[in-house]
Amino acid sequence: MNRGVKISVLGAGRVGSAVAHTIAVQGIASEIVLVDIFKDKAEGEAIDIRQGASVMDMPVTVTAGEYADTADSDIVVFTLGAARKPGQTRLDLAQGNVEIIKSVIPEVVKYSPDAKYVVVSNPVDIITYTIMKVSGLPESQIIGTGCLLDTARLRDEIATCAKVSPKNIHLNVYGEHGATAMIPWSRGTIYGENIDKYFEDRPELHIPDHDTLLANVRGAGGKVIALKGATFYAVSVVTAYVCNCIVHDAKAVLPLSTMMHGEFGMEDVCLSMPCVLGARGVEKVNLPNMNEDEIRELIASADSLKEITASLQI
Repeated sequence: MNRGVKISVLGAGRVGSAVAHTIAVQGIASEIVLVDIFKDKAEGEAIDIRQGASVMDMPVTVTAGEYADTADSDIVVFTLGAARKPGQTRLDLAQGNVEIIKSVIPEVVKYSPDAKYVVVSNPVDIITYTIMKVSGLPESQIIGTGCLLDTARLRDEIATCAKVSPKNIHLNVYGEHGATAMIPWSRGTIYGENIDKYFEDRPELHIPDHDTLLANVRGAGGKVIALKGATFYAVSVVTAYVCNCIVHDAKAVLPLSTMMHGEFGMEDVCLSMPCVLGARGVEKVNLPNMNEDEIRELIASADSLKEITASLQI
């Protein structure tokens, strides 16, 4: 662990508290600050996490506080906003959560202008775009978790069908973290072998067709919400992983949401592409090698997000 790392988590609901807990357990930070409009909730979560610190691998201080207490954070994680309800899409949350973020940004940036801002709040691509537009911060400091969660869900499903570890699945989800996410199947491999061929050569294994898998990935969060009321475990692990890559300057290439500047002709929209993530935040976007149909799907996802963004007051 890098001692002296301070991470502030804005929002102490189920996602925010799970993120703080995962960061603490994994020893990513030495100080964690939880901020929430419901101060008793934040205090209770902080105490609950902190009381396990004596048996964690690394010492950590966990407190609840105000925005001023987030001063000099190395990373600020946004989990603020209304949570999705059963049957609700991420984009249904858009304007309300945009307004919340707009009101909070000035309060946070003035205390930690050099922090990396990790965006979990939904709709994550819209919120990432909003922070970039209103914060005055360099775009590299703002990182949307985007399709990293979708990618983890996809790899889990394929790995279950292939009866291998999901770490052996190499395939990302790009575009919107939501209804227009796309999968570049031409790039997917298992043990270095094309995924489709892998299953063709092993008829004893069964995998759903591409359309079914894409639908499953797009609807994965909604399914969990319908079953248990919320999603927070997987997203907390994904968020902690992003924080860890920043803290340790990993230079990891991950499908994260960031601003497009001409990639495949896409402009002024945030969506997930393979990003090099390190101590400086998003250092660059690697243009993925995709076929023409896949590029069209990605552009369609960008167009859909731009249409939504244009309808909002940002």
